[in-house]
Amino acid sequence: MTQPRTKILIDCDPGHDDAVAILYAARHLDLLGVTTTHGNSTIENVTRNALAVLTVAGIDVPVARGCAAPITATRVTTPSMHGSTGLDGVELPPPDRNPIDAHAVDFMIEQARANRHEMVLAVIGPATNVAMAIRKEPAFASWLREITVMGGTAGIGNVTPVAEFNVWSDPEAASVLFGCGAPIRMVGYDVTSVTGTDAGDIDRLRAGARVGRSIAGLLDFYLARQAEVAGLTIAPMHDVCAIVPYVDDSLIEYRECHVAVELAGGLTRGMTVCDRRHLTEAGRRLRGAQAPNARLAVAADARRLVDGVVETLITYT
Repeated sequence: MTQPRTKILIDCDPGHDDAVAILYAARHLDLLGVTTTHGNSTIENVTRNALAVLTVAGIDVPVARGCAAPITATRVTTPSMHGSTGLDGVELPPPDRNPIDAHAVDFMIEQARANRHEMVLAVIGPATNVAMAIRKEPAFASWLREITVMGGTAGIGNVTPVAEFNVWSDPEAASVLFGCGAPIRMVGYDVTSVTGTDAGDIDRLRAGARVGRSIAGLLDFYLARQAEVAGLTIAPMHDVCAIVPYVDDSLIEYRECHVAVELAGGLTRGMTVCDRRHLTEAGRRLRGAQAPNARLAVAADARRLVDGVVETLITYT
């Protein structure tokens, strides 16, 4: 008997790796919609990018435009990595639809209410929309099956020595998310930065049909920027790592721990403080060790994960 597909709503800031995550989710899961947030580029750009990705792949789901700036921090974008549009590298066809009239926060609440205890919320950009939904509807978090987050890090950061971009962009929002009480999975930069496509993977996509060729062009640009800015030989597939456990739960290994977000530190603002003392009996006995509030990704089967993503993208015409 075929199992029902997991219902998922993606909150994102497309973004090259966001585009891959959307396409992967739409093939394997019941994609209820896409909400957009500031992050990799302006809210205007990322919303257009989400619509364009859905258009090129012929995916018919609603897109709701969300928050244009963080709760208190100054908005920052990443043109050095994603280009001036947030999705440079290929000129995708103009979107064949507009965003729906509802704000992303209201759409998120509406979908959680309509799909109580069934919907996974994938947060693969700054968490501003999610924090606003939690504040607006006190029952919101209790309606979710799970929140899966690409953000934070249990190791080094990519914006500061200890902070990852999505959390650092709106630490106050991330703090609300991790304190909301919903079941949470977190896959951080320490795992996603070593999980990515290389030149051979891009060649496989380029040999495919129209969608594959489009993604190959986008990832060519992204890989070149990663090499120039970060010295990497892969284009990290950060965001899809938050999606793959609902397709194949053997691809990423998790451990339960407590995650909190540093809001005040001059050197550590935006840091995800992952208290892994709970992983051992001795650690649990230490003063201040807190009960787990998240499942933290500690390792990924990177090659197998990327192969599965590439194979999925090739199935598009």
